[in-house]
Amino acid sequence: MAETTNMAGASKAANDAQEAMKKQIAELRREITKINRTLSDRAEEAQGWYESAAERASRAAGQLRSQAHTVTETVQQNPGTISTAMMLGGMLGVLLGIVIAKSSEPERRWF
Repeated sequence: MAETTNMAGASKAANDAQEAMKKQIAELRREITKINRTLSDRAEEAQGWYESAAERASRAAGQLRSQAHTVTETVQQNPGTISTAMMLGGMLGVLLGIVIAKSSEPERRWF
């Protein structure tokens, strides 16, 4: 009779353990589903951000292309003006360099 009681107790303990495992598995499945939903939402947000950034970059590139085309047309239509401006800018740079060099060096006397 003691064996029957032990077997019944072992069977009940096994059933309890099995039920506890089933509950844990169900809870883990719910958590995995929740995590998958969160990841899906974040992926949608990231995709929206990426599309927005790509659109802004595309518009900026188009604007830069338009401005570069405008500058190129201006240079082609006015080559004399552009070359004069470049020469004046170069001479101004040389003069500015000379002034800076003279002011930073102490005066040398060789006599």
